[in-house]
Amino acid sequence: MTVVETAKSNSSSGATSSGKLFVLELSGDRIHSMNPDGSHRKTIVTDCRFPDGIAVDHEAGHIYWTNMGIPNLDDGSIERADLDGKNRKVIVPQGVTYTPKQLHLDKENGKLYWCDREGMRVMRANLDGSQVETLVETGRGDKDRKDQTRWCVGITVDPKRRHIYWTQKGPDNGNLGRIFRANIEIPKGETPANRTDIEVLFDHLPEPIDLELDLANRVLYWTDRGDPPRGNTVNRAPIEKKAEPEILITHLMEGIGLSLDVPGNRMFVTDFAGSVYSADLDGKNERNFLCAQGNLTGIAYAEV
Repeated sequence: MTVVETAKSNSSSGATSSGKLFVLELSGDRIHSMNPDGSHRKTIVTDCRFPDGIAVDHEAGHIYWTNMGIPNLDDGSIERADLDGKNRKVIVPQGVTYTPKQLHLDKENGKLYWCDREGMRVMRANLDGSQVETLVETGRGDKDRKDQTRWCVGITVDPKRRHIYWTQKGPDNGNLGRIFRANIEIPKGETPANRTDIEVLFDHLPEPIDLELDLANRVLYWTDRGDPPRGNTVNRAPIEKKAEPEILITHLMEGIGLSLDVPGNRMFVTDFAGSVYSADLDGKNERNFLCAQGNLTGIAYAEV
């Protein structure tokens, strides 16, 4: 779920010779790598614990992913491995984050950001897992945890303007989903629970999940796994002006993962029915190139 801003396109169609997809399979607790057309697929990591979010640091040769664990056990974690799945290491151990979901890599500033669903938090840490911080806290304790409008799920970051964006999905198909923005740093004298700089960008969404940001064009993209017509879709909207979200892709079977290749003018999407899709950034030329691959969650595209 990483936006790639530096890939080199070698054709008008945006095809690249060295791009790779990394896809999380929740039902098999596995991570797969493949070419952007689904070819040369191989399993590189096994025995995850309900993986959900993934990010790629191609320069350092690392993948990072979140393990949701079992929610009532508060046993989520974050791991790192080489691009081939070797040298696997837990960097955020169990007990630190409850159910970590989408993961975002801010390579420039050496930070990992993620949303903690049942933990009701937006969090970050250094790339080695040290200095874990809570940036936003939407609730605390078992009573608040039952309120799904407090659940933080998808996340993306604008490192230059120093903003974080995240989703709070609400109950299934509840049309109570929201997308928020805040400064990365907590205002002086405030706490993650009472900060006053949080802005609601979109509300009354069916069930927004993963987020991606096209930094060059200032456009926010997200998946929504709620009911049609707005649910089971990929959407986008400019972030500098209030505009009705544009539906780009429809008829997903509970859309989850999303990754952008902006220079290549394409996106990649996964859904819970096990499909992997590609499409232009405006939703045209949609192609379902893998199906019935288990329950898929996170996806990341990277030039490797």
